[in-house]
Amino acid sequence: MIPLRDTIRSRTFPVVTVLIIFVNILIFFYEASLPETDLRALVQGFGVVPERDITALLYHPFNPATYIPFVTAMFLHGGWLHVFGNMLYLWVFGDNIEDLMGRARFLLFYLLTGFAGSVAHIIANPGASVPTIGASGAVAGILGAYFISFPRARVLALLPLIIIFTLVEVPAVLFLVLWFGLQLLSGLAALAVQGDTVAWWAHIGGFVAGFVLIRFFRK
Repeated sequence: MIPLRDTIRSRTFPVVTVLIIFVNILIFFYEASLPETDLRALVQGFGVVPERDITALLYHPFNPATYIPFVTAMFLHGGWLHVFGNMLYLWVFGDNIEDLMGRARFLLFYLLTGFAGSVAHIIANPGASVPTIGASGAVAGILGAYFISFPRARVLALLPLIIIFTLVEVPAVLFLVLWFGLQLLSGLAALAVQGDTVAWWAHIGGFVAGFVLIRFFRK
């Protein structure tokens, strides 16, 4: 299911949500303009590389440079579908969470859940040398917070049925349970398969972090 909008109207304009979306799209255009070799160097340097960054976390936890890739990786994406999907979910669910927290708390929450997602990915794949990029962990944190905060909301979604698409309105709780269940099943399956390019455990870790941290970030 592809979410299009929810039934909860935010009371304020989601400044931080819109700004995050704008920055992500702007950076993606920059990525698209780079030659292949420069793009690979960018992703390698500013993405999260588990075998490299787990060492930095363990041996240099108080060095600010250790955490740079965890932040920059949230603003890099691997393709149009990757960035569009993440930004669509952020647009649909992020405005209400920003409204609930306030702008400064929302930005901190976004970065913390993104960091938690990356740590979960590293724990699940400590020896991986492939860089991980994307806002998925942070966006999953927004979904975890939404699950707790707006259990009675409904989501208008586009449902693909073989060769046609239909619009359905489903309870947000059901939508998010199905989403998290898919991530969990895929993450467990990925543990037995090497070479999976999707950071399922970043999604899982981000969602759980958002589910827990929302209690401390509400106004």
